[in-house]
Amino acid sequence: MSVDLAAVRLALADVKDPEINRPITEIGMLKDVECSKQGVVTVTVWLTIKGCPMRDTITERVTNAVQPITGVTGVNVVLDVMGDQQRADLKKLLRGHDAREIQFTQSGSLTRVYAIASGKGGVGKSSVTANLAVAMSDMGLAVGLVDADMYGHSIPRMLGTTAEPNMVEGMIMPPMAFGVRLISMLAFKPGGVTQPVAFRGPMLHRALEQFLSDVWWGDLDVLLLDLPPGTGDIAISTGQLLPDAEIVVVTTPQPAAADVAVRAGTLAEQTKQRVAGVIENMSGFPCPHCGEPLDLFGVGGGALVAEQLSEVFGKPVPLLGKIPFDVALREGGDAGSPLVLSQPEAPAALALREIARTLGTKPRGLAQMNLGLTPTGAK
Repeated sequence: MSVDLAAVRLALADVKDPEINRPITEIGMLKDVECSKQGVVTVTVWLTIKGCPMRDTITERVTNAVQPITGVTGVNVVLDVMGDQQRADLKKLLRGHDAREIQFTQSGSLTRVYAIASGKGGVGKSSVTANLAVAMSDMGLAVGLVDADMYGHSIPRMLGTTAEPNMVEGMIMPPMAFGVRLISMLAFKPGGVTQPVAFRGPMLHRALEQFLSDVWWGDLDVLLLDLPPGTGDIAISTGQLLPDAEIVVVTTPQPAAADVAVRAGTLAEQTKQRVAGVIENMSGFPCPHCGEPLDLFGVGGGALVAEQLSEVFGKPVPLLGKIPFDVALREGGDAGSPLVLSQPEAPAALALREIARTLGTKPRGLAQMNLGLTPTGAK
């Protein structure tokens, strides 16, 4: 029985590149399809670069798609490498806009952008950000994560990946972890984790701009930025580069920490951004022995920050949630195993998932969006 090559090509139309997440037939990666008289199908696929780390995944996906077709006795996947012009064409196809523009500021962008901020370090902001990203991805959302803490980048470890991004004609293809596309300064340090980043203000701004404009993010539902603590260069640059980004302030219940957190939220008044809400991390939890509530880091800091920011902006700033203290949240970050997946029923994980649902399903406003409407009689 002969193999229907049209059926093979139809099956390959469902095979998506693991990095770009679009069919290989749509983005010019399918080079050729042949079939022997014995029913062995040979599929030749173009890789973007010679050392593509996803080559095994692509081979597996192609094989799994073709093998079930009637008459197929075997599948042989041959991998070739794109030339310069092919990569240039792919870049043009994927970007769809000027290389120097930030897609999230373009008219009609439906991506919700949240900048996760804190007044000071040590409040668990990065742990919260990483788990929110993974929880949103687990909900079925397309999620991107910018590790904007250039000096103290920790997101790669928390998501258990040190994979480097691929480059296609100057376009950065970010690695993925738990379904989240992420970019971090770590990938651009030849000396690895221990190498310090000696950047001053203008260089920090340029690095953040590159993360937003030179990286191919695809069609995201949500973009999260893990900001460094405080109200310094990156926080200000975020306001300039992503004026529609909403700020989420992370604090602990301790009143002293809350006082500092208010400053991070108040900066949004100067950058003309909106505060989406406040998250209280390390909240009280029941004693494992007697069940009595334990408040290791004080009480009421999150509500206090939300109340003070509401006064500053003259409208309600919600307390999005209180995440109970859980040592497993820290352990999961160290091990690269997010709590929302490793222990989804833990009280802290449930709180994180609820916050992720609130932020991830929140409708985007129409402010600054081009609706394509033209007044009657306009020429």
